[in-house]
Amino acid sequence: MDCREAAAFLAAHDNYLILTHKRPDGDTIGCAAGLCRALRKLGKTAFVLPNEDATTLMAGYLGGLTAPESYAPDTVVSTDVATENLLPPNAEVYKGRIDLAIDHHPSQEFFARETCLEADKAACGEIIWKICTHLGVMDGEIATPLYVAVATDCGCFVYANTTPHTHRAAAALMEQGIPFQALNKRHFRTKSMARMKLESLIIEHMHLYHQGTVAVAPISLELIAQAGATSEDTDDIAAFLGQLQGVLHTATIREHEGGECRVSVRTKADELNATRVCERLGGGGHRAASGCTVKGTVEEAERAILAAIDAQLAEPTQD
Repeated sequence: MDCREAAAFLAAHDNYLILTHKRPDGDTIGCAAGLCRALRKLGKTAFVLPNEDATTLMAGYLGGLTAPESYAPDTVVSTDVATENLLPPNAEVYKGRIDLAIDHHPSQEFFARETCLEADKAACGEIIWKICTHLGVMDGEIATPLYVAVATDCGCFVYANTTPHTHRAAAALMEQGIPFQALNKRHFRTKSMARMKLESLIIEHMHLYHQGTVAVAPISLELIAQAGATSEDTDDIAAFLGQLQGVLHTATIREHEGGECRVSVRTKADELNATRVCERLGGGGHRAASGCTVKGTVEEAERAILAAIDAQLAEPTQD
């Protein structure tokens, strides 16, 4: 369904529970918070399912919105979720009963009864903003998390996925009087000392391939401990390598407990399709930004992602 039809669906139902994805970023959290506030503005009962993976920075946008344990929803909506496999553990009970998925991922698997998908949008927040315009609800409390959703998924409007529509959505949200300067500083211009130490260690341990156009950063648990960093210090670390001059494609490998590594791939999409790379390892996402999970050590994950990159680069087309 399109945004107008999604708005009509939301207006016609009640008692909402909104789901976010694993390792929640600003887009899924911002969309959930913004949509929840918009529904409440309409007089609906709406909550967001708590996400234990949310960092302190992101969890703040869900203040007063999370569902109590006893809450039994009538209508379940997911935001920025491409596949049910990305649902956090406490959301798995809702597999097969999601009523509406609102998403912007080309790899969307259409797991919900209804889906509002606009794969040309840089952020799912742009879609929620459009839906809110059709619902006729908007204020600063709704606009603030939606601005975070939009801005974080396009790197504060510098990533290649940024479009005129992205700027129009951001401008409309800014017109609600939100503290956009403070938001931009919080999310894009503030780093902990541990994060800066971690970035230094990443440069020290990274590897360059394909004449310096491909950069791979293996970030082991040992490396994180050496920097004195926590999981919150690694937020959006995948964007870091792309700042290196001459680098076109990057893979950031983050080791986790339990013998698995989560790989984030960022590419110059017309030369290397990140979605196709990650699909080779069971993942997916966008043409320029995708991810996957590899069992094993960071060294094994590096070999696996390099093989996937090499195989995709050898393809005659990146479509």
